[in-house]
Amino acid sequence: MTRRIRIGIDTGGTFTDVVAFDEEAGELVTTKTPSTPANPADGFLAGIDKVLGLLGSEGSAIQAVSHGTTVATNQLLEGKIDRLGFVTTAGYEAMLEIARQSVPDGYGNSYFWVKPSRIVPRDLVKGVEGRLDHTGAEVRPFDEDGARTVARWFRDRGVNTLGVCFLHAYADPTHEQRMRQILAEEHPGAVVSLSSEVLREYREFERATTVLVDAAVKPRLSTYVENIKNRLAEYDDREIPFYVMKSNGGVLSADEVVHQPITTVLSGPAAGALGAAMIAKEAGFDKVLTSDGGGTSTDVSVVIDGDPTLTTEGTVGRFPSKIPMIDVVTVGAGGGSIAWISPEGTLKVGPHSAGADPGPLCYGRGGTEVTITDAHVFLGRIPPHLLGGEIPLDVDAARTGVETLAKELDLTPEACATGILEISAWNQANALRQVTVKRGLDVRDFALTTFGGSGSLLLCRLVDVLGVPTVLVPPNPGNVSAFGLLTVDVKNDYVQTHVALADALEPADVARIVDDLTGQAAAALAREGFAPGQHRFVRTADVRYFGQAFEVRVPVPDGPITTSTLDTVAESFHAAHRGLYGYDFAGDPDQQVEWVNLRVSGIGPIRRPDIPRHALADDPAVTEASRRPVCFDAADGFVDTPVYRRADLVPGSGIDGPAIVEEFGSTVPLHPGFTARVDEFLNIIVTRKALP
Repeated sequence: MTRRIRIGIDTGGTFTDVVAFDEEAGELVTTKTPSTPANPADGFLAGIDKVLGLLGSEGSAIQAVSHGTTVATNQLLEGKIDRLGFVTTAGYEAMLEIARQSVPDGYGNSYFWVKPSRIVPRDLVKGVEGRLDHTGAEVRPFDEDGARTVARWFRDRGVNTLGVCFLHAYADPTHEQRMRQILAEEHPGAVVSLSSEVLREYREFERATTVLVDAAVKPRLSTYVENIKNRLAEYDDREIPFYVMKSNGGVLSADEVVHQPITTVLSGPAAGALGAAMIAKEAGFDKVLTSDGGGTSTDVSVVIDGDPTLTTEGTVGRFPSKIPMIDVVTVGAGGGSIAWISPEGTLKVGPHSAGADPGPLCYGRGGTEVTITDAHVFLGRIPPHLLGGEIPLDVDAARTGVETLAKELDLTPEACATGILEISAWNQANALRQVTVKRGLDVRDFALTTFGGSGSLLLCRLVDVLGVPTVLVPPNPGNVSAFGLLTVDVKNDYVQTHVALADALEPADVARIVDDLTGQAAAALAREGFAPGQHRFVRTADVRYFGQAFEVRVPVPDGPITTSTLDTVAESFHAAHRGLYGYDFAGDPDQQVEWVNLRVSGIGPIRRPDIPRHALADDPAVTEASRRPVCFDAADGFVDTPVYRRADLVPGSGIDGPAIVEEFGSTVPLHPGFTARVDEFLNIIVTRKALP
């Protein structure tokens, strides 16, 4: 049988997840392989070899590969920024030092907070004369001789990665483009990023940090992507289409993504949110919280009506990045998160992680500290092996580690292990509150979707802590992020700042900007191989009340831009503001609406895998696979608990806790007082049992 295979690969801190979709047969195959942190490309290629072996197919059948990568994310989180230079408008060299008047956790922390070092030290910042005003009009001409002097200065000092951000370049990129030409002449070995190409909107500090992050990750990401492209060609002596996941919920070809590396900083978490969104919507849930638990961290987000919420106020590590990204909050609470004792003698968990190497104590690879996985193993909540037996676990090592830590805390081993998991559950719950309560949303209105290798291990505690009514665990939860990569369209975002009061806004001006942005998006889709008839465009505007510092994004209706269009945007803004903050000024003529940015997203659709529906069994039998002692509560100790294979649970079947449900890449501990059923899409639906 001829196969046409699309492959999604998500590289995590511990495992590389792989999903292959045969477009001819409609078949999905999933697997995992250990990640290779020293060279992530090795784990990537090993995953392709493994899934091709499961399909009994050759590399010639591969039609495309989509990838969620943590290369840029990890570089920023670890602060591994190589020597970086910054070119800006003369007189604004201290922009990064001044930054913003903000202190994490509020001004109550201002006595203790130390401003982190800038992404570029002050001695590697150089100014060039030349000035534009906010409309793009030239106030002072660009100083070409000064620009050449700056270019030579960086060349002579071996600073080969540069970010360029001139004042008001969002309104006219001419000065920045000329600076790049001079750098190419005087310092041809330099890697250069321009703010007018990375982020064409106002607010100089955010635009500067965003372009510098783009420049910082460009060399490493480009090398990584090029390496994989070349190694993929070895499968069939041809260039296999290779896409990389972007933070905005789309993918981009490898050829294009090397020019926009900052767009990948939330590559993996974005894929997981999209995969979970599609699965939950198909199952009938329109308001969903996603919790993606991996080996290093847990990523949470909000999905409403099948679409994850987007933000342009994101940060990666200590670096603000004003690019469109799925609104994901990350907490250091993954399977490899380390339990440790603070100087005050209290138990802490994370954010430090044992990762994949050496990993938890139970991995037997030289790990020396107790992790969340070790606590689960000691309590019997996960089996003494991973991946269906491929990776045996050292239960004795986990037990010894937990007992040693418990002795230092003067606790029983059971109390120590359950305490580690309780802290982790509250860490995850607090992250979920950040994307709900802090956004004006009631967490109790949402279902929770848990996935990732460790995402479902604490779901019962999250139900109690948060008060969510329902938890959905998809099939193959450890591979949802990789599955999400197969559901993602090609997507490019374009923005232009245009600050104007609504009363003074001319429809023709808005139409001109929208048409320009749409043209850029259409050209990008054409480069990606999409015919004009396949192009889809989404238009939005960032709007605020005059005097506010932050905007609300609202849709701009399709069709010609008219006065009626502008009125519709204003009405949408009032409604969105009321939903977010509980009030609006729709009836107050003294409060004026102000437009700030116009945005256009160009979307090229791909074929998504279908999620099959199965008939519910009338009287399904549920058979235990085995039993083992499991501790759910330290006070109750270990109880004899049935263990079920997920593959044996047919649609319509149900089980009551205490129980353990195991599958290839994940485990669901069902605590006493909870019940689970399997729906027609093979999802496990977990709820608290009704009180008698």
